[in-house]
Amino acid sequence: MISLDQLVTFGLAALVIIVIPGPSVVFVVGRALSYGRRVALASVLGNTLGLITIVVLVAAGLGVIVQESIVVFTVLKLAGAAYLVWLGIEAVRRRKEFLAGDGAEVSGTPMTWAKAIRQGYLVGATNPKGYLMLAAVLPQFIDRGEGHLQLQMLLLGLLATTIGLLSDSLWAVIASQLRSWFNSSPKRGERMGAVGGFSMIGLGVGLALTGER
Repeated sequence: MISLDQLVTFGLAALVIIVIPGPSVVFVVGRALSYGRRVALASVLGNTLGLITIVVLVAAGLGVIVQESIVVFTVLKLAGAAYLVWLGIEAVRRRKEFLAGDGAEVSGTPMTWAKAIRQGYLVGATNPKGYLMLAAVLPQFIDRGEGHLQLQMLLLGLLATTIGLLSDSLWAVIASQLRSWFNSSPKRGERMGAVGGFSMIGLGVGLALTGER
């Protein structure tokens, strides 16, 4: 149903798009710097689950709706942007507490794996660029002569999310190692917690202000 040529060519195209640092990478790096490796990897998992949701919706035809409707695109864009800004503000506000441990907070609700996965999922599922990329790029690799178009889109989309999962996990591990070094000094650790938070705020603001569809 899906040929080796399809897998290789789309896999290479997806790899080129994914390895270039974008919103997902900035989000994961920000989480790693603010909370550490465990929370960053949980965020990667949640973000991947959100992207899988996009793959399913695009295969079902929603990607075309998002691509064509300014209203739907704008709602998704602003919702995702607002959530990223809120996460960034929380990271900056609690930057001193993050130094207590890898993802643990001194007071308030602990940053558990489940919570990190939920937050990552919302970021991934409300990312309008995910809909547009899959709706614009993925169909070019579909072989209409073979039939089962939705299943082809689903399988190729899952290939892209797998590549993204591996790439984002690598970024999470690398960034968390930098956090460990900065946390050897309380002041440096506090500053890096702030950097992680501000990176998410900047990402959210940038996503909200971009005018390109």
